[in-house]
Amino acid sequence: MGSKNKLKRFRENDTFGNVFQPSRDDLVSSNFNLKGDWRNEFFKNNNPLVLELGCGKGEYSVALAQKYPDKNFIGIDIKGARFWRGAKTAVEENIPNVAFLRIQIELIEYAFAENEVDEIWITFPDPQIKYKRTKHRMTNTTFLQRYKKVLKPEGVVNLKTDSEFMHGYTLGLLHGEGHEVVYANHNVYKQEGSPEDVTGIQTFYESQYLEQDKPITYIRFKIK
Repeated sequence: MGSKNKLKRFRENDTFGNVFQPSRDDLVSSNFNLKGDWRNEFFKNNNPLVLELGCGKGEYSVALAQKYPDKNFIGIDIKGARFWRGAKTAVEENIPNVAFLRIQIELIEYAFAENEVDEIWITFPDPQIKYKRTKHRMTNTTFLQRYKKVLKPEGVVNLKTDSEFMHGYTLGLLHGEGHEVVYANHNVYKQEGSPEDVTGIQTFYESQYLEQDKPITYIRFKIK
């Protein structure tokens, strides 16, 4: 994507009522007024709050919002030029129950209050296979503790990935740390009775993986 195109998207994001781009300083100094108040201030309802972390183009967040109008969705990514597509679609199609937040995932506890979130989706994250990249792996111990801070006690996390490495790493970590694995499958499209919210929505890249007959793995778990 050219720099002109990026700038155009950044400018357009600024005009969207469903896009929020707090600075790191605002978050860390508790000046972000939506923390703890997303339902009242933005969504204007008391429906469950669901986050998609590393939402990319935002297509999964938008599709979930369309499929589940009785839930609120927030796609989170540091790359605003990417989720511009999802935000624009939501504006054009008047989808009221989805928003986009441009922050680093590491700052999630500054953007949401304790027990504010009902569910988290992590869809096709970079597996960060090299050992020195472990700290960036989105299901490592540090990240799980961040998620736990904002999730309700019975809140769930969903990991959907084409990486068998990421699937195996996460399962091993969950079992090793005593978290509750609710459901796990290493080839979710080949398994009868797979959850509808897992197989009923596909990202652009996911449909390409399926055409190549690449297995899609899935884990639903609770952090203890």
